[in-house]
Amino acid sequence: MSSTGSGGRGKAKSTKVVSRSAKAGLQFPVGRIARYLKAGKYAERVGAGAPVYLSAVLEYLAAEVLELAGNAARDNKKNRIVPRHIQLAVRNDEELSKLLGTVTIANGGVLPKIHQVLLPKKAGAKGDIGSASQEF
Repeated sequence: MSSTGSGGRGKAKSTKVVSRSAKAGLQFPVGRIARYLKAGKYAERVGAGAPVYLSAVLEYLAAEVLELAGNAARDNKKNRIVPRHIQLAVRNDEELSKLLGTVTIANGGVLPKIHQVLLPKKAGAKGDIGSASQEF
């Protein structure tokens, strides 16, 4: 007889429970997302791969935003990511800015930008004779 216990039927007692997140190599909770997909009534049935795929996509997006926000925090000589850093990260990245174009980030502020017209004129430019405001 085998030493697994119940005569070869069912699971062996020494088997370790492995989460679906661990099987997929993800940090985001596959089981919880599966539960939300089912409870949300997005469809009558939810396939086995759908929550895994959605978890992977969400984890990738979170990692991307956090990496860029961490870089923004480091540029500002800070150790902690605040909403301002997330705003700077998202708005300076073309694809993330398009994805989150209609999203308002609370306490994010705006990107620093001064319009060219408002900047002071270069002093000592060639061809400047007196005031050019009256010349057409």
